[in-house]
Amino acid sequence: MSDQSRTNGVWPVMLTPFTESKEVDWDGLTALTEWYLASGVQGLFAVCLSSEMYDLLDDERLRVAKHVASVVDGRAPVFASGTFGASSVPHSTFVRRMADTGVDGVVVIASQMADEGEGEDVWKESVSRLLDETDADLGIYECPRPYHRLVASETLKWCASTGRFTFIKDTSCSLATIAQKIDAVKGTPLRFYNANTATLLDSLIAGGDGFCGVSANVYPDLHVWLCESFSDRPDDARALQRFLSVAEKVVGFNYPGSSKLYLGRRGVAIQPFCRVRDFEYREADLITLDHLGDLADEWRDRLGVSAAGLRAT
Repeated sequence: MSDQSRTNGVWPVMLTPFTESKEVDWDGLTALTEWYLASGVQGLFAVCLSSEMYDLLDDERLRVAKHVASVVDGRAPVFASGTFGASSVPHSTFVRRMADTGVDGVVVIASQMADEGEGEDVWKESVSRLLDETDADLGIYECPRPYHRLVASETLKWCASTGRFTFIKDTSCSLATIAQKIDAVKGTPLRFYNANTATLLDSLIAGGDGFCGVSANVYPDLHVWLCESFSDRPDDARALQRFLSVAEKVVGFNYPGSSKLYLGRRGVAIQPFCRVRDFEYREADLITLDHLGDLADEWRDRLGVSAAGLRAT
């Protein structure tokens, strides 16, 4: 991971824009990538669950990652998931193909490295084989599909000790677990990113490295401010944390379609179409999304944050 990542920051779990015919919208992906960068994010996590990765073909996963890396062109690190299929399937071939797209790191989906119910020894054996057969920088994603597997703190410490892992997206949503994991990777190259908004500020105070969650698709700049300024302006940080925790419930409604719709209504050139399923919105839903945008603007004014061109249309 590049030196520019050595401060706290935000890694959005990238959306994949689609056309009305459900093809990847490459122009929309370019516009979205540029908007993330203009919002001050630290890095980008492409080909993840928010990207509808399980609804992309292998070639599409590779093309999306390559496109994002090309647009970013070294301005920030880009990671993308690279382990798909059952735990018994050799993952090294696709990990090498993903690394060849130009991304800075390939992310291991934790639940793809051992079957549900199998122990940490099986998981470590599978990961050890991947380490032997590839040379890419790696990350870890505690994705809730195909099942939700959390990486134990001791196992995470082992991952960090290999020197190959530089990123984890933690989805435990537990402050006790988060503190254990942060302590386990202290002093190593592995950086800890919390996916859970409600525990974000406390994870930063505990020594976490930032945020990698769904609401970074709506107001990443506010998360950037929190990650960078929480120790300098603790009262504002606590107040912003409360807003972000409650607002997350609106962000989660009909996600990821709602985030695409929100961004389109706020000036980013993408459409709300998804492959996971079609979403319907009532007039009241649209009003609620617009109110969320208004509140985010009020917070930007309070904190002195530029909105990266996001204004109501």
